[in-house]
Amino acid sequence: MKDSAVLLIDCPDRKGLVARVSGLLYERGANILHADQHRDQDLGLFFMRVEFELDGFDLEGFRTVFAALAGELAMTWKLTASTPRPRVALFCSQVLHCMADLLHRWRTGELHCEIPLIVSNHRDVAPLAAFYGVPFAHVPVTAATRAMAEARQLELLAENAIELVVLARYMQILSPAFVARYPSAIVNVHHSFLPAFTGARPYHAAHARGVKLIGATSHYVTEVLDDGPIIEQDVARISHRDQVEDLVARGRDLERMVLSRAVRWHLDRRILCYGNKTVVFD
Repeated sequence: MKDSAVLLIDCPDRKGLVARVSGLLYERGANILHADQHRDQDLGLFFMRVEFELDGFDLEGFRTVFAALAGELAMTWKLTASTPRPRVALFCSQVLHCMADLLHRWRTGELHCEIPLIVSNHRDVAPLAAFYGVPFAHVPVTAATRAMAEARQLELLAENAIELVVLARYMQILSPAFVARYPSAIVNVHHSFLPAFTGARPYHAAHARGVKLIGATSHYVTEVLDDGPIIEQDVARISHRDQVEDLVARGRDLERMVLSRAVRWHLDRRILCYGNKTVVFD
């Protein structure tokens, strides 16, 4: 991975924004590697992602200078270097295909992060965690112990300095207080093409409805179930011959793909959230 930095910007749209940002980078000696922008015409908002080399570049000096420009143009912005690896915790329950896929992609270097923690309310994932050498914490959850379980989970996240939580088929609903601790930093995969078939048994609901397409959705978690900003979706065509178990099997491939893409894009700082939507830069 190149030694680079990424600048993410959103602000009210106006003429000359690209020139002001790129011009300042040029003045400070930056070599831009990638640049992309988007305008929401209805809301009059501008979004931009710029990645530039850090070889010999004074990042902290640029941060100070850019803060003045951002204040002038009412920008919300984030500037991060690529070298530090974000620390990610993986949560799951008993279905492990997404967990296995993420761990494999991490081990092979596809996901630029550290994974110091796996959390589950069941012990099924323990052998997989041991195989990849990732510490595993078993935190059982019942209706009576939910608050205590979440308190323990938050302790573990704090102890491991976790920056991103990935719900790899974690079949428990997180409380609003938990979600508030990690705004736009909890990524979930839902086994349907949202907003269709929310809830716990979407493949059964899809089969009962006789749909011809099934899908999977990766989204950020908010306090409203299955309603957070959508990051990625994919679909597969099915027919009247497919039974529920066929939908589940085909859906698992979709779940793996949309979750891994969403996690990778988050780690690469390609996503900007606004309202209940996302901009995902190429």
